[in-house]
Amino acid sequence: MECSTTEAQYRATAQKLVDLGLKQVGYQYVNLDCGWQGTRRDSSGTFTWDTGRFPSGIPALASFVHNLGLKFGVYSDAGYHSCGSPGNNPWIGSLNYEEQDARTWASWGADYLKYDNCYAESETSVVNYNPPFELKPRYTKMRDALAATGRPILYSACNWGLQDPARWPGTTVANSWRMSNDIGPPAVWASVFRIINQVVPITGFSGPGGFNDLDMLYVGNNGLTAAEQQTHFSFWAAAKSPLLIGIDITQSQSNIANALNILKNERVIAVNQDSLGKSIGFKRRYTNDNDVWAGPLSDGSTVVLVINLQTSSRTVTLNLADVGFSSANAQDLITGNNLGRLTNTYATTLAGHGSMLLKLSSGTTVSPPNFTFYSSSSGSVSGGANTRSVNGTTVVGYVGNGGKLTLNNLDGGSSGGTKLLAIDYINAEWTMSNTACPNCREAILRVNGGQEVRAQMPLSGQ
Repeated sequence: MECSTTEAQYRATAQKLVDLGLKQVGYQYVNLDCGWQGTRRDSSGTFTWDTGRFPSGIPALASFVHNLGLKFGVYSDAGYHSCGSPGNNPWIGSLNYEEQDARTWASWGADYLKYDNCYAESETSVVNYNPPFELKPRYTKMRDALAATGRPILYSACNWGLQDPARWPGTTVANSWRMSNDIGPPAVWASVFRIINQVVPITGFSGPGGFNDLDMLYVGNNGLTAAEQQTHFSFWAAAKSPLLIGIDITQSQSNIANALNILKNERVIAVNQDSLGKSIGFKRRYTNDNDVWAGPLSDGSTVVLVINLQTSSRTVTLNLADVGFSSANAQDLITGNNLGRLTNTYATTLAGHGSMLLKLSSGTTVSPPNFTFYSSSSGSVSGGANTRSVNGTTVVGYVGNGGKLTLNNLDGGSSGGTKLLAIDYINAEWTMSNTACPNCREAILRVNGGQEVRAQMPLSGQ
């Protein structure tokens, strides 16, 4: 509903959480987003709401939600005005009113605050992805204001990953922090892939008390196939992102039946809510083939997510060694099927951009491969690539866009056969856009004049 929610829509949504069984499986917050605010504070400086859209008032909505056994969420902005504001009459922001606003929301019965980042620099500049000041102090000030109310309010910082809030660290400021730009059109799958690439270097910052927020769930909206929706949900759940439903659940149930099946999968939700609170981590990317992610659960088992990176349905194989095992008992968490004892590999058919989500237990572990460094006795550059000396080491720049590096007489050892190649790289080219390879760099490799192999490397930092 974006920034146009009404009281009637909000009440109906809260009721549907109960009626559709979503409350029963764990969805408990009903959150207002932008558009509920007034455009002026009252004479005492108190936050106001849009009385046309919410004639009963916000405190009455909070009471309604609480009577359903649910929790009430509000939205505000760390800047001068709210995101989504009409240009000629913008909605209220909380900059310089943090303490007063926190007390107001607490008095209304708020249980959750999403704190956005529009109009951060001025009253006329809506978004600046490179603000000339630190954002952390603004978010810390609201943290302190909420704490001073004495009411438990879940604090969701939403500055779209600017200035890398995971490393503030986020757990010292908020209960969750948006780590990327918004999910959604155009190119919805590209936005999902952009977020996946961006979370790679920061999965370790999530844990009990504070989590990377990968943005709302797009499950049930246009732009993703059924398989892509399942992959999106499985990844968000296993990465321990807050699960925030982003569709109108008051519409005909027949329109959202598939979405509800995905959203209500209690096995997947259990992974998200696991008490250990550890996100899955990036294990291996077989470029243009599949991604492998895995992470620990509190019962000692391991959750594994494998994503088909191609657009067509095909057989995808998990190499158990990629997640540290030679064999393990396995359960398919999407279907609930027990797969028995897997040894070395597991293959199954996945739709384009589909995925498998497995729980591995009683595994026999294997050590990760040991890599050997082989030096090259000579090399050459062409097509715009160049060399320079750094501390006695020759480094090559401008490889790509026609620039090439060739290494000669590279000793690959004497064992023969296929070689597993490890690439040590740095990629800090963070993007807010849905490009062909969003938040990743590509390298094209060729050995002894053979077939070109493309390697995609997601972010390693920011």
